[in-house]
Amino acid sequence: MKLFYHPDQQRHAPPTFLLRGRPVDSPEGPVRAELLTRGLASMGLSMTPPTEVDSARLRDRLARIHAPRYLDFLETIHARWRALPNAAEIVAPNVHPCGGGHHYPRHPVGLVGWHMHDMACPMTADSFAGILASAASAEAAADAVLAGESAAYALCRPPGHHAGPERAGGFCFLNNAALAATVLRERHERVAILDVDLHHGNGTQDIFYRRGDVWTGSLHADPADFYPFFWGGADEHGEGDGQGANVNLPLPLGSDGAAFLAQLDRLIEHLDAFRPQAVVVALGLDAHKDDPLAGLALETEDFITVGRRIAALGLPIVLVQEGGYPTEHLGDNLAALLGGYTAA
Repeated sequence: MKLFYHPDQQRHAPPTFLLRGRPVDSPEGPVRAELLTRGLASMGLSMTPPTEVDSARLRDRLARIHAPRYLDFLETIHARWRALPNAAEIVAPNVHPCGGGHHYPRHPVGLVGWHMHDMACPMTADSFAGILASAASAEAAADAVLAGESAAYALCRPPGHHAGPERAGGFCFLNNAALAATVLRERHERVAILDVDLHHGNGTQDIFYRRGDVWTGSLHADPADFYPFFWGGADEHGEGDGQGANVNLPLPLGSDGAAFLAQLDRLIEHLDAFRPQAVVVALGLDAHKDDPLAGLALETEDFITVGRRIAALGLPIVLVQEGGYPTEHLGDNLAALLGGYTAA
């Protein structure tokens, strides 16, 4: 298995985000990559950087899943924000078009509110470079699978599965899993995205909700009680060409590994019925019981079984890192999952 990570991802390092009205230390920072890298090193694995971070090909592929005005926003908003009188160093929204806006704003404050649907995506001057490096790592893993690798892993931070066609949220800016699926679609007619993160992949769902060529399935804590709150219900099946190609299996808060694995088997049954030719795994490790954003209660050993069940799909696989936040167990959880995968 080839593994990809670009060190420029460290350039995205906002110190805080707003949680329940209070600024708190952000769990989505460079230390995540350090802990995950230690987990890989414990297995004797090392990562390779993508050969290019900002290529015309990457930009073209991103434009297939994100609106051009959103991509322009991510690249230019910090400079436009800092040009405002008395603007903070960090870009963060203070207004949102709740209920739906009637026109696209021109002012930077309005743009930030339009494109950031929560307070978990602050941006610094170096953020866009880190965001692009994260996407390039996912692209490199998908390209490796197209080139003949049976599986590849991309360590991506910031993560991506909450990022929709033109919205950032939940620490996510560019949808790395959707990008990997877009790369795989260049050769395969049917691609599946299997999301095992603690949180529903609402951005991924939004991107493919009306498409029948990319199946999306998510296993997550019930959004009635948990982020992202407004998406991820079991009644969301897709629309138009995508009818039936979206499956959500919410779990009650606090569900343990046995409940998670039972629902994972159900989700894989749906995936198998779609008959994909390749799979992207949106790989969250934040379902662990000690994760700082804990909503489920998996043990490290449960991730071994998750890895085995992914391997049993018997298809080309791109593993794209999503959540999983700093604890002493984070690297072990990644090593457990990859160990289960490679041993299957």
